[in-house]
Amino acid sequence: MIVAALHIASERKAPMEPVERIECEAGAGVVGDRYHGTRHRHVSVQSLEELAEAAEARGAPVPAGATRRTVTVDSGRVPTTPGARIHLGDVELEVVRKAAPCRVMETSVGPGAARAMHERGGAICRVLTSGVVELGAPVSW
Repeated sequence: MIVAALHIASERKAPMEPVERIECEAGAGVVGDRYHGTRHRHVSVQSLEELAEAAEARGAPVPAGATRRTVTVDSGRVPTTPGARIHLGDVELEVVRKAAPCRVMETSVGPGAARAMHERGGAICRVLTSGVVELGAPVSW
Protein backbone atom coordinates (compact mmCIF):
# COMPACT_ATOMS: atom_id res chain seq x y z
CA MET A 1 0.00 0.00 0.00
CA ILE A 2 1.06 3.57 -0.63
CA VAL A 3 -0.14 7.12 0.04
CA ALA A 4 -2.22 8.01 -3.03
CA ALA A 5 -3.40 11.53 -2.10
CA LEU A 6 -2.84 14.20 0.56
CA HIS A 7 -5.17 17.12 1.29
CA ILE A 8 -5.18 19.90 3.86
CA ALA A 9 -7.33 22.93 4.64
CA SER A 10 -5.86 25.92 6.44
CA GLU A 11 -9.04 26.61 8.40
CA ARG A 12 -12.47 25.13 9.06
CA LYS A 13 -14.76 25.21 6.02
CA ALA A 14 -11.84 26.25 3.78
CA PRO A 15 -11.48 24.20 0.58
CA MET A 16 -9.24 21.15 0.79
CA GLU A 17 -6.03 21.67 -1.14
CA PRO A 18 -4.09 18.78 -2.68
CA VAL A 19 -0.45 18.71 -1.58
CA GLU A 20 2.52 16.47 -2.36
CA ARG A 21 3.77 16.25 1.22
CA ILE A 22 2.65 16.95 4.77
CA GLU A 23 4.68 17.57 7.89
CA CYS A 24 3.32 15.66 10.88
CA GLU A 25 4.14 16.84 14.39
CA ALA A 26 3.83 14.33 17.26
CA GLY A 27 1.04 15.29 19.62
CA ALA A 28 -0.14 18.14 17.39
CA GLY A 29 -1.03 16.95 13.88
CA VAL A 30 -0.34 18.23 10.37
CA VAL A 31 1.46 21.56 10.23
CA GLY A 32 -0.70 24.07 8.34
CA ASP A 33 -3.91 22.06 8.66
CA ARG A 34 -7.04 23.27 10.42
CA TYR A 35 -6.78 20.54 13.07
CA HIS A 36 -3.13 21.20 13.97
CA GLY A 37 -2.91 21.57 17.74
CA THR A 38 -6.18 19.80 18.53
CA ARG A 39 -6.22 17.14 21.19
CA HIS A 40 -6.95 14.00 19.15
CA ARG A 41 -8.11 14.80 15.61
CA HIS A 42 -4.69 15.17 13.98
CA VAL A 43 -5.04 13.17 10.75
CA SER A 44 -7.87 11.42 8.94
CA VAL A 45 -7.09 8.40 6.75
CA GLN A 46 -9.26 6.84 4.04
CA SER A 47 -8.80 4.29 1.26
CA LEU A 48 -9.40 4.49 -2.50
CA GLU A 49 -10.83 0.98 -2.26
CA GLU A 50 -13.47 2.12 0.22
CA LEU A 51 -14.15 5.28 -1.82
CA ALA A 52 -14.83 3.06 -4.84
CA GLU A 53 -17.34 1.07 -2.76
CA ALA A 54 -18.99 4.33 -1.64
CA ALA A 55 -19.16 5.52 -5.26
CA GLU A 56 -20.85 2.27 -6.26
CA ALA A 57 -23.35 2.58 -3.40
CA ARG A 58 -24.02 6.22 -4.28
CA GLY A 59 -24.11 5.69 -8.05
CA ALA A 60 -21.74 8.61 -8.57
CA PRO A 61 -18.06 9.39 -7.94
CA VAL A 62 -16.72 10.13 -4.45
CA PRO A 63 -13.52 12.17 -5.03
CA ALA A 64 -10.85 11.80 -2.35
CA GLY A 65 -10.45 15.54 -1.77
CA ALA A 66 -14.17 16.14 -1.44
CA THR A 67 -14.45 13.87 1.62
CA ARG A 68 -12.30 16.31 3.64
CA ARG A 69 -9.89 13.54 4.73
CA THR A 70 -6.16 14.25 5.03
CA VAL A 71 -4.58 11.03 3.76
CA THR A 72 -5.86 8.65 1.10
CA VAL A 73 -4.15 5.29 0.68
CA ASP A 74 -4.39 3.29 -2.54
CA SER A 75 -5.94 0.09 -1.17
CA GLY A 76 -7.16 -1.88 1.81
CA ARG A 77 -9.68 -1.30 4.57
CA VAL A 78 -8.45 1.36 6.97
CA PRO A 79 -8.40 0.07 10.56
CA THR A 80 -10.93 1.87 12.75
CA THR A 81 -10.42 0.13 16.09
CA PRO A 82 -9.16 2.62 18.69
CA GLY A 83 -5.50 1.98 19.46
CA ALA A 84 -4.69 0.42 16.08
CA ARG A 85 -1.47 1.74 14.52
CA ILE A 86 -1.03 3.06 11.00
CA HIS A 87 2.42 3.76 9.54
CA LEU A 88 2.82 6.32 6.75
CA GLY A 89 6.49 6.00 5.89
CA ASP A 90 8.28 6.83 9.17
CA VAL A 91 5.25 8.52 10.74
CA GLU A 92 3.24 6.45 13.21
CA LEU A 93 -0.43 7.20 13.84
CA GLU A 94 -2.80 5.82 16.45
CA VAL A 95 -6.46 5.35 15.55
CA VAL A 96 -8.73 7.33 17.87
CA ARG A 97 -12.10 6.49 16.26
CA LYS A 98 -13.97 5.87 13.04
CA ALA A 99 -14.24 8.88 10.75
CA ALA A 100 -17.98 9.32 10.55
CA PRO A 101 -19.36 10.97 7.42
CA CYS A 102 -20.87 14.36 8.13
CA ARG A 103 -23.52 16.58 6.58
CA VAL A 104 -20.80 18.64 4.89
CA MET A 105 -20.29 15.70 2.50
CA GLU A 106 -23.78 16.26 1.13
CA THR A 107 -22.43 19.56 -0.23
CA SER A 108 -18.75 18.78 -0.86
CA VAL A 109 -19.38 15.39 -2.55
CA GLY A 110 -23.09 15.56 -3.36
CA PRO A 111 -26.45 14.11 -2.33
CA GLY A 112 -26.26 10.62 -0.84
CA ALA A 113 -22.57 10.89 0.02
CA ALA A 114 -22.91 10.68 3.81
CA ARG A 115 -25.04 7.53 3.53
CA ALA A 116 -22.66 5.96 0.98
CA MET A 117 -19.64 6.71 3.20
CA HIS A 118 -21.22 5.04 6.26
CA GLU A 119 -18.71 2.40 7.48
CA ARG A 120 -16.34 3.47 4.67
CA GLY A 121 -15.17 6.80 6.07
CA GLY A 122 -11.79 5.66 7.35
CA ALA A 123 -10.26 6.67 10.67
CA ILE A 124 -9.41 9.69 12.78
CA CYS A 125 -5.89 9.40 14.18
CA ARG A 126 -3.42 11.15 16.42
CA VAL A 127 0.22 11.58 15.40
CA LEU A 128 2.64 9.60 17.59
CA THR A 129 5.91 10.28 15.75
CA SER A 130 6.93 13.38 13.83
CA GLY A 131 8.01 13.27 10.22
CA VAL A 132 7.19 14.07 6.62
CA VAL A 133 4.70 12.03 4.58
CA GLU A 134 4.92 12.27 0.80
CA LEU A 135 2.83 10.93 -2.03
CA GLY A 136 3.93 7.35 -2.73
CA ALA A 137 5.11 6.72 0.86
CA PRO A 138 4.66 3.11 1.98
CA VAL A 139 1.68 2.42 4.24
CA SER A 140 1.19 -0.41 6.72
CA TRP A 141 -1.04 -1.28 9.64
